[in-house]
Amino acid sequence: MMDLFANAQVVAIIEQEVPDLAKRVPPMFKQTEAPSLSAIATLNSVSGLVRYPLSQEKLQSLNDQLAGIELTDEARHNRCARYDNDRPEVTLGDGEKSILVFIKVNGFDHNEATSAATAAIQSLAGELGWNVMVTDRGGAFSPDTLKRFDVVVWNNVSGDVLTLSQRKAFQNYVQNGGGYFGIHGSGGDFIYLWDWYVQDLIGAQFIGHTMNPHYQDAVIKLEPSDTGIAQGLPLVWKLNEEWYSFSENPRKSGAKVVATIDESSYKPVMGGIDIKMGPDHPIAWSRCVGQGRAFYTGIGHLPSSYQSVNNLGLLKNALEWTAGSNLESCRKKESGH
Repeated sequence: MMDLFANAQVVAIIEQEVPDLAKRVPPMFKQTEAPSLSAIATLNSVSGLVRYPLSQEKLQSLNDQLAGIELTDEARHNRCARYDNDRPEVTLGDGEKSILVFIKVNGFDHNEATSAATAAIQSLAGELGWNVMVTDRGGAFSPDTLKRFDVVVWNNVSGDVLTLSQRKAFQNYVQNGGGYFGIHGSGGDFIYLWDWYVQDLIGAQFIGHTMNPHYQDAVIKLEPSDTGIAQGLPLVWKLNEEWYSFSENPRKSGAKVVATIDESSYKPVMGGIDIKMGPDHPIAWSRCVGQGRAFYTGIGHLPSSYQSVNNLGLLKNALEWTAGSNLESCRKKESGH
């Protein structure tokens, strides 16, 4: 949407072809500068949100017309400006392990939640005696920098934020034994331009979150596994949050589910749209990716979630696993033993 509404020719076509839809699109989806929701939404996804679904014929007609519009130098410049290759200086203490907290945003900015999550990770790292470095620079995703960290925490990262070479460096890092720890918005975009990230690393596509009401109490149920991520925590607890739904259950792509939410305990509805996943609704899970470890939690929109004793325990256990406390689990899987 960001690139569409930055081009006057494109806007004219949309207003001519689907005038009613053009009027219904909220201003936040028409913004032309990052960070913005417009960077993580398509015309098709927004049409569903505003109750004006587009037919396949209309979509094809729009695509055909838009394909003929030449990309201007200004548009190329504006798109490139969302990325960087600024390599931050790495200064680490003598902790046993090191965490890189990545907070770059081109899409939806979770702001206060991001700050609260960063503070929580820093506090947990202090308890563990580990080093922490925080950056919003995509340039940190180079082989030389990544190899200095045991786990990279994607803290409410939203929008496309890495160049192709940075993507490759991170993919190699994970597949060769590094850790990925994704928090909330890092798996909450309507669209992804990086298939490996959403399909292989997270393994589930976000489709929406609660809006009726927005924040709700829900029952969380933990599932113990050999990862130890649920260890020492109550198997059932409640939390007030914004609750995500996904198009597919991550179990189908091989994830070990850590936590589910009981849909009977809240209303999984977004703007009048049913976003139920059914009786098995994962909200946190882990997986092996090559020799590396990946953990994702959909919990974390509200700053208060980072004060929840149970959620902090979950995050701490997940940090230990992704940083390699059970290093052999994924290496054995990769070797087939």
